[in-house]
Amino acid sequence: MSHGGHSDPGDLLDLQLATQVAETMQALATPSRLRILARLYEGPASVSEICADVGMDGSAVSHQLRILRHLGLVVGEREGRRVNYSLHDDHVGQLLEQAMSHVEHLRIGLSGQVQRREQVPA
Repeated sequence: MSHGGHSDPGDLLDLQLATQVAETMQALATPSRLRILARLYEGPASVSEICADVGMDGSAVSHQLRILRHLGLVVGEREGRRVNYSLHDDHVGQLLEQAMSHVEHLRIGLSGQVQRREQVPA
């Protein structure tokens, strides 16, 4: 799997890689974590700013941030007594964008199957 180019989903046949990807996807399976990631997509924020924007208490936000940090989706940078959190990199934002795009396509009834069938040579 290359960092700079497109990954091949066929690589997921490898159990170790599939396990790592599944753990990352599980992180996105919780609305509270998605909301925190969405807030950080807008820009870096402290725990108190995240709490205010997503309507969660500080201990819940801190717990979710620990999970997201462990999975490599967010990073924290200390500035004095304050820690500002941000998305780990652009890939995390792209993952959110792709998930939202997929849901939107499902909602309006579009399917990628048609496009893929048209690309297959006859």
